[in-house]
Amino acid sequence: MVKRHYGIVTEKYKFVHFYYDIDEWELYDRINDKNEMKNVYNDPKYATVKKELHQKLAQLRVKYKDSEILDKKYIEKYKELEGSGKIFK
Repeated sequence: MVKRHYGIVTEKYKFVHFYYDIDEWELYDRINDKNEMKNVYNDPKYATVKKELHQKLAQLRVKYKDSEILDKKYIEKYKELEGSGKIFK
């Protein structure tokens, strides 16, 4: 099962935030790593790219009315459904 996530993909990069039961960021250089095998999120060479993509992602979340509040709302709904047996792992 794929972890809950949101992110953006550009021609050069894929930028993803995994949340709920983890808090993990991933950044892939789609030009130099076509198979997306090396997460460069913590690589200092990508600091500027990372900053720009964080800003772009924040803008998109506002544009599409997405937020951490909604993340939490749907996580709680998921837990409720899971607890009632309506969702199986």
